[in-house]
Amino acid sequence: MSAQPSSWVTRWAHLIRPGGRVLDLACGSGRHAAWLAGQGFAVLAVDRDATAVAALPSPVQGSITGRVADLEQGAWPLGDVAAMDALVVTNYLHRPLWPHLLATLAPGGVLVYETFAAGNETVGKPSRPDFLLRPGELLDVVKGQLRVIGYEDGVLAARSQGGSPAFVQRICAVREAPVAADAPPVRYGLPEAPAPA
Repeated sequence: MSAQPSSWVTRWAHLIRPGGRVLDLACGSGRHAAWLAGQGFAVLAVDRDATAVAALPSPVQGSITGRVADLEQGAWPLGDVAAMDALVVTNYLHRPLWPHLLATLAPGGVLVYETFAAGNETVGKPSRPDFLLRPGELLDVVKGQLRVIGYEDGVLAARSQGGSPAFVQRICAVREAPVAADAPPVRYGLPEAPAPA
């Protein structure tokens, strides 16, 4: 697995409140936790693998707090966590968590989610339907609760030489915060391109 953060995460991180609190769910080796902390965010990195959590990198700018939790057994283990400014999930899917994940987002909070989708069984692992999003599933999950800013469902080229392509689905969605009637509309999108030199 690449130590580089997903381009989907880096593409949408500018929407997260500066210095905000980010939950990196099923964080694994901490590639996103490290990158996000480097952007000045306070990251709560959660995984069931105690060895991976113990080996999380020390951030240069923001902070990383690791927590070992089995997300698939028993009650939601993060009930004590205050609302987060962002939730990042990559390469992980456990459908019973959807209500908890959406409830974790604070007003203005950003959901950045990317994982394998139907079709991936034709090119490699994961191949079980339990681990593959159905067509449009991420859109269905956030419908009526979050505003979709970006969405893709397709095939990514091989991430490494000799690697296989992957079918993925990914979404960036925001829990819109209430705004005053006379406030200008909030505009979401990609960061501005730098001016030519």
